[in-house]
Amino acid sequence: MLTDDKCWASAERRCVLVFAGADPSGGAGVYADMQAIAAVGAHALPIVTVVTAQDNNRVHSIHAVAADLVMAQAQSVIASIPIAAVKIGLIGSRENAGVIVRILEQLRANDPAIPIVLDPIMASGHGDALTVDDAISTIDPVLPYVTLITPNLPEMALFYSRHITGDFSAQEAASLPSLDRQAQQFFDSGISHVLIKGGHDVGEMVINRRLTKDGRILEWESPRLPGSYHGSGCTLAAAIAGNLAQGFTMDDAIDQGQRFCQAALIHAFTIASGQKIPGRTGVLSS
Repeated sequence: MLTDDKCWASAERRCVLVFAGADPSGGAGVYADMQAIAAVGAHALPIVTVVTAQDNNRVHSIHAVAADLVMAQAQSVIASIPIAAVKIGLIGSRENAGVIVRILEQLRANDPAIPIVLDPIMASGHGDALTVDDAISTIDPVLPYVTLITPNLPEMALFYSRHITGDFSAQEAASLPSLDRQAQQFFDSGISHVLIKGGHDVGEMVINRRLTKDGRILEWESPRLPGSYHGSGCTLAAAIAGNLAQGFTMDDAIDQGQRFCQAALIHAFTIASGQKIPGRTGVLSS
């Protein structure tokens, strides 16, 4: 039996306020965020914005949580727990976007430099809708508050298609000059850092590119692994947010987050046919 009080003591952990959807398969959304943030050494405060009916492959239905309940969840924790970073995933509705904006304004009033990471989820990997309203108009109100946005190539193409005529494919979006033009729309919104995930491109290597407001472009390459993964984008954005909460620079937070995400994909496991689940627990971030 433990009798020494020191045996019960635990180190303080920095907290990340997370807005995300609930995925009953346990592969994506709030459950992925919690695992990734814990694995890199921070603690998640999960605010559920959407309840979904889905498995590891398809989304069958979505149900946005009432905006007043999203607000109540958030206020219950920020009233007494210091928030070191925010990670935003699935928003679900315009009403929820408005609530999130109010929370971000409240947090920024206390800490103007608090890092806010947005994974702009608009659809599942199979194209299933994940919001009850138009996806882009749901995300737009949050953009001016974001420090880092982490879109994949199809998401970049969807955002950029508002500014051009004709179709704009993920492959066309992958060209570097095009990426530079696309990122400008986020910089114009006030975002300082854009991390474009290259998993939907082709080739033996996956190239993720970070573009900054001052014109820097940094690239990370990793071997393309076989199969597909449920919750890989959540894993990466959440790991980066967890690192930022602990005081990492943006460069180091992204670098370590990508190392962690790649390790989680290497250690992925199956629960059924189709997409694998990233092995986020027990994976070291460096």
